[in-house]
This record gives sequence, structure tokens and C-alpha cells, in this order.
Amino acid sequence: MSSDQNNFYKAFEDQHRGSRETIKARLAVYLPFVIKIQESHTNATALDLGCGRGEWLELLKDNQFTAAGVDLDDGMLSACRSRGLNVQTGDAIAHLKSLPTDSLSIVSGFHIAEHLSLDDLQTLIKEALRVLKPAGLLILEAPNTENLVVGTSSFYLDPTHQRPLPSALLSFLVGYLGFARSKVLGVQESVPLREEHGPTSLFAVLSGVSPDFAVIAQKAGDASTIASFDTVFAKEYGLTLELLANRYQERFDAIERKTQLLEARMNRIWKLLEPFKWAQSLFKK
Repeated sequence: MSSDQNNFYKAFEDQHRGSRETIKARLAVYLPFVIKIQESHTNATALDLGCGRGEWLELLKDNQFTAAGVDLDDGMLSACRSRGLNVQTGDAIAHLKSLPTDSLSIVSGFHIAEHLSLDDLQTLIKEALRVLKPAGLLILEAPNTENLVVGTSSFYLDPTHQRPLPSALLSFLVGYLGFARSKVLGVQESVPLREEHGPTSLFAVLSGVSPDFAVIAQKAGDASTIASFDTVFAKEYGLTLELLANRYQERFDAIERKTQLLEARMNRIWKLLEPFKWAQSLFKK
């Protein structure tokens, strides 16, 4: 890859992805899963595929989790190395194939799945399943095209995206290829919109759905270890189009009911004033 290509993608990420601290704050949603891994696995290690600028690696390091990253972009890797992160140059799938079976606790890939062909994506999932320890986790995050602004506009801003990847398809793939269970998370939505009574305009319905989603898939393991993850897998994450549309409709219906009530009261008032209409004619004269 030429230096111009390296500089292009790093500059693109710097402008459109957000600051390091912003990205680390967004990635914190996955920490409850990481904590469960730390509790259940001794000598737990993680591998981040397409590690980019290393925000996830840095967050894991901040939480005393041993992690390494692999990427093909020298500009991204240079940014990682400047922060003392353990990274190496390499292709994600080729690197997975080089690793021993049952050797990792977490395999992650943030915004790489939408860059892959279906065949390569399936290979990545199969290899991740192989290298994960029992009860280990695969975390794959991608743009959520259920968000209408993402699906019709911002997804296509990145010229290296292959095609939109629905969360239902990715969730199906991990189960079909052998993972014991999976959870779809909506992530990165606006904090005010998370509130049950948060703002819900028409624009919020169109653009407020979680702009990214993740599928977290768990490899089979012993029953007690798997059960220890039940609380984090049971929780609901993010905002769906159906949820925001229903919230908008409920508030629209509430306004309509108030309007109808006000009209009914005004009609009753006019009926009460009906006997006094003769007085109006006197004043007009």
C-alpha cells in the first residue's frame, strides 16, 4: 500500500470517525462483556482485527486486559505504536489462520465486516470460532442501515465499503457457522434519545436509530460459565426504528387527543353561550 493510500485512510478516519476519547467512550458499552470474560477465563487475551487507530486496544489496556491488534494500514499501525500498543502488520483472516485452536478469549472487528465479501466474512467467523476458547466472544460492529440516514447516505461515504450488512444477516451467520448464541446490540445512539421521555421529532425517527450495531457471539462452553454471561446477554441495547416510530406515534396521538378534548370543551362553551347570542345583535346595532 502506498504512503498516499495510508495517509488517505487515516485522514478519513480522523475527520469522520471522531476523536480517540469519543470512540473510547462509545466502545465502553462492551466492557460488561469483557468483565465477564475476565471473571471466567484465566490469562484472557484478545485480538482486534483491523485495529485502526487502536482505541479498542487502548480501552482494553486501560482495563488490564492483554490485547493485540492486526491491520494492513501502516498509518494506523504507526498511531498505535506511538501509544505503546501491541500491533502488527497483517491480513485479518491470514492472521487468524496462523493462530492455535482455543487460544483467545475475545476476537473483535470494528467496522471490518462491511468491507468483506460474504465468502471472506464466513471464513473470518469460522476461524474466529476455531481460535476462541470455550465461552469466548466474537464482537463484530458495523454500520446500522436500519438508521435511514446511515442506510441512504453515510454508509456510502466510505469508498471501501462493500455493501450494507443487515444485523439480522450477521446474527444468522454466526449461529449458522457454529456459535452457541449471539446478541444484537444497537450502539452509538444519542444519549438524550435513550431516555424514555427523550425528544422524539420526525427527524429523530429518521436519524436517531442506533447508527451502528454489533453482534456479540459466544462459543459453546460449560453450562456454568455460559450461565454467568446471561445477564449481559439478556439486556436490551440501543434504539430501533420500531421503538422510535412507536414513541413518535404515541406522542402524536397524545397531542391529537388533547386537541380533540380542547375542541370538545370549546364546543360546550359555545353551546352555553348560545342563549346570549341575541345580546351580540344589540351591541352590533
